[in-house]
Amino acid sequence: MLVESPPEPRAEAPPAPPGRRAIRAVGLLLSVVVLVLVASASIAIGAKELSLTQVWHGLFEDTGGYGDVVVAERLSRTLLGLLAGAALGLSGAVLQALTRNPLADPGLLGINAGASAAVVTAMTFFGVTSLSGYVWFAFAGAAAVGALVWVLGGSRGATPVRLALAGTAISAALYGYLQAVMITDQAALGKMRFWTVGSLASADNETILQVLPFLAAGTLLALSLARPLNALAMGDDTAKALGAHLNRTRALAMLAATVLCGATTAACGPIVFVGLMVPHIVRSFTGPDLRWILPYATILSPVLLLGSDVVGRIVARPSELQVGIVTAIIGGPVFIYLVRRRRTAQL
Repeated sequence: MLVESPPEPRAEAPPAPPGRRAIRAVGLLLSVVVLVLVASASIAIGAKELSLTQVWHGLFEDTGGYGDVVVAERLSRTLLGLLAGAALGLSGAVLQALTRNPLADPGLLGINAGASAAVVTAMTFFGVTSLSGYVWFAFAGAAAVGALVWVLGGSRGATPVRLALAGTAISAALYGYLQAVMITDQAALGKMRFWTVGSLASADNETILQVLPFLAAGTLLALSLARPLNALAMGDDTAKALGAHLNRTRALAMLAATVLCGATTAACGPIVFVGLMVPHIVRSFTGPDLRWILPYATILSPVLLLGSDVVGRIVARPSELQVGIVTAIIGGPVFIYLVRRRRTAQL
């Protein structure tokens, strides 16, 4: 007679009190409202002044006027910012959970630099000019650097500081390579000088449609990993006892981060610190449960990215400051604060 084996235990984070779950749910709805407001500001505010009437006509009527063209450009830019921001925030949250490193970020770990170096190589030496062509180079570069940082950081014995140092060293070398290529190739310099600092200015409908399948697949994969990553955060032994598949979870998490980061870098260039700052802010009021961190990061990261883009358009009128520069200016002091806080906590 066959005896049925007990069902495999599922990895669950400790249940939150009903009141706290309700607060988190309300906070998620409020985050959506904030995102809608910031997205609206991204369409209405820019380096070029538009009246509210022009914005309205550009969105809902076709008058063929100057305002319609500007609003159409800003709408594409805003949509790409929504997609890119969500991808960067999700990839940062996944990498932090995967490495158990609160300082992990696609930019700090060199993944953005790897994707950038691969794209520049494809453009300069292989003549690849379309996004659909060099996005695959971005994926390969992101995956290769992610694996190299993991190995240099000590693999399973990696510490936050070692991973950050390895990522910083590799990023410096790769950005040196990028500068050398652009200096020696004037055509490449003209094509990539804005892309390499991270920008939404070149957004168009074709770019959005090309990266949308990759970002959608990476987002769904990342969100589906919330439970396994919760188990992984408890340690390998506990995760095994809960029935989690460690190697499969790590591989899928790295795949999700690579797809999200690679597609975003191919479309916008390297944008740093978004994936570092937002998960930290989110974790402070959601706790460590990734079932809440990942959705919050998906919604609030575009708020930071689009907000930075709007600031960049305003402070340098009639020109504009690239969004990658603005996020770096904001993120640098935040990173220093986080490092000092962790060091103080360890003393």
